[in-house]
Amino acid sequence: MKTSNTPPTPASPEQDAQTRRSFLRSAGLGATALGLLPMACSTGKQPAQSTAGKQPIQGFERTQEASTAKKWTPVSDRKVRVGIVGYGLCKFGAEFGFQNHPNVEIVAVSDLFPDRCEQLAKACRCSKTYPSLEELVKDDRIEAVFIATDAPSHAKQAILALQHGKHVASAVPAVFGSLEEADQLYEAVKTSGKKYMMFETSCFHEDLYAMRQIYNAGGLGKLVYSEGEYYHYMDDPLPSYKEWRVGLPPQYYPTHSNAYYIGVTGGSFTEVSCLGIPSIVNQLKPANNRYQNPFGSEIALFRTSEGGMSRMAVSWDTPGDHGERGRIRGQKGSFYGRYEGLEKALPDLIRPALPPGVDAGGHGGSHGRLTDEFITAILQDRQPLVDIAMALNLTVSGIVAHQSAMKSGETLKIPQYKILS
Repeated sequence: MKTSNTPPTPASPEQDAQTRRSFLRSAGLGATALGLLPMACSTGKQPAQSTAGKQPIQGFERTQEASTAKKWTPVSDRKVRVGIVGYGLCKFGAEFGFQNHPNVEIVAVSDLFPDRCEQLAKACRCSKTYPSLEELVKDDRIEAVFIATDAPSHAKQAILALQHGKHVASAVPAVFGSLEEADQLYEAVKTSGKKYMMFETSCFHEDLYAMRQIYNAGGLGKLVYSEGEYYHYMDDPLPSYKEWRVGLPPQYYPTHSNAYYIGVTGGSFTEVSCLGIPSIVNQLKPANNRYQNPFGSEIALFRTSEGGMSRMAVSWDTPGDHGERGRIRGQKGSFYGRYEGLEKALPDLIRPALPPGVDAGGHGGSHGRLTDEFITAILQDRQPLVDIAMALNLTVSGIVAHQSAMKSGETLKIPQYKILS
């Protein structure tokens, strides 16, 4: 199956931008409020501020976590030597706390733009810089690379790092609009034998973490129905590297919503029918974007690998309540902000403790936990939570969903990715 778009090669810098909205809502677990995800921010820094200096970019709001008796326990005293690439609009390169993790040494950083590279080095307390990823991956001291660049570059940069023998963590999505690149990335991970993890923040949201724990304990049974939603109104798109965000097909950025099934169960979507409606927003008119994309909202109905149904919505052009959230219904119980079902003895629903010095960060306190999961997986020589199979199942299903929307909802089969043996 071929994708209808080949992502462009980025060539111009992002500019600082402002977002006008922030949103916090309770997870219904009696602990913390859920933070929301930024629209397509795949490059990063400390709480990324708007140019007006008033509000952080959506998703970077800090939430107060409830105190917990859980303590972080190191699995090793070894430090993983990490290189970080990318410090654009969202400042993601330093936002996930690699520089503060007790099991990490930041060896070098890189950004194509010298001023950003200097800022990233300062934020990561690192003196070594490289002008490009191509140079950074040649450094034999580096064991792992965090890719926090523009979305169209994620796959090719991850493949390059893997080919140089590096473990890879990547901002979302794993690939951008290309089924061919998905297969290439999968093969690169398989061939390299290295760890790969996509930093899908929804997977460590308080509610989704609880859903996953209950599901794995059998408290939900087979999921009959699930919903995920990612709403972010953008009459004007956030600035981006060579304007890759302008006219972005909603289902090219599907992982935040799709996680409310795939991130809960570890399963996949097998087929999809997706619908859209032509947008009244200027950037989402086909003549005004490189994707010839007419849709600002795409609503996908998926068949799941369990045989159930899932509705996943992504929308850029509907003002009002915004953010991402999800709900699930199973044969033994449901989770709509809290669990209701047949199971009386629930498992531990409190998220993992954070390493000393590592902040929970934005996106509902997911940042630090994603970094700790990646580093711990390397130290324990195991698959990380959002491994290559889950990353591609989260991402590729959206690519096919957009193809379906462009074909007036035609039901299409979705390629399947399995855990590497």
